[in-house]
Amino acid sequence: MCYCIDQQGRINPALFFPEGHAEGVYNTADATLWFFHAISTYVAIARDPLTLRELLPRLKSVMEHHIHGTRFGIGADPEDGLLRQGASGYALTWMDAKVGDWVVTPRRGKAVEINALWYNALRLMEEWTRTAEGQKEAKIYSHLADRVYDSFNNSFWYEEGGYLYDVIDGEEGNDPAFRPNQIFAISLPNPVLDRTRWEPVVEKVRDRLLTPFGLRTLAPGHPEYKLRYHGDVCTRDAAYHQGTVWPWLIGPFVDAWLKLHPHHKAEARGFLRGLISHLDQLCIGSINEVFDAEPPFNPEGCISQAWSVAEVLRSWVNTAE
Repeated sequence: MCYCIDQQGRINPALFFPEGHAEGVYNTADATLWFFHAISTYVAIARDPLTLRELLPRLKSVMEHHIHGTRFGIGADPEDGLLRQGASGYALTWMDAKVGDWVVTPRRGKAVEINALWYNALRLMEEWTRTAEGQKEAKIYSHLADRVYDSFNNSFWYEEGGYLYDVIDGEEGNDPAFRPNQIFAISLPNPVLDRTRWEPVVEKVRDRLLTPFGLRTLAPGHPEYKLRYHGDVCTRDAAYHQGTVWPWLIGPFVDAWLKLHPHHKAEARGFLRGLISHLDQLCIGSINEVFDAEPPFNPEGCISQAWSVAEVLRSWVNTAE
């Protein structure tokens, strides 16, 4: 049995994999969609079409389950093609803090980054299927991707704020909380947000969420905004995705910035300076899991986090002149 023990000593059940007679627990809405992105990146770098060809039947099965619906309320809404998710007692997005029965950020409904990943996966499947089997077989993905694109841009744009809703069609309607999840609608290889709306989103994320150590998970001024990540387990989890800065989010922010400003790599690299200087603190050569939301931005959580390091390293390479 594979599992992960987090910094509070709790077993994370979302990371149970099937082994022997034990069944896997796949209570996450984004991990499978990130797999499509990972495959695309691998194939592009390794130039390994054989692996993609072998995976394609399984990827088609994944798509079918998402289109027709699967566990934990994960499935495409037949009305608009957007992906919805949510089940009572679960936090299915990366903002997954939970204390007992309390789900801190449930985000049930149609989450913005889940649908950005969904659109990206559909476009990848369209491309892969067309190459392997022809245009006719790829039409199911191209038609659904077109529909998702239109639905996303019609439904997620929060006109009053000039940015994207974090969740739409949720338990309390549309959620205008200003969070970093909207940046994925631009940063992914197949961006779902219309090009005319990129600049206001990136500029607002820069103004309200960017810190020297990554992006805040919630903008200051929100009633649930937490300045510090401290205290007992309950207090820390209450702040985990409610303002606390996550370094890994600097990667998608830099990606989005470079799409808008492809010739401003030096400025993009400047967003990484604080994290590079942090390499000499705490765990030498590594980067913390999270930081406080306000100065002095104390490093918190575990002292060495893989995705913090990976996204900073990837962004450093991508911002080389």
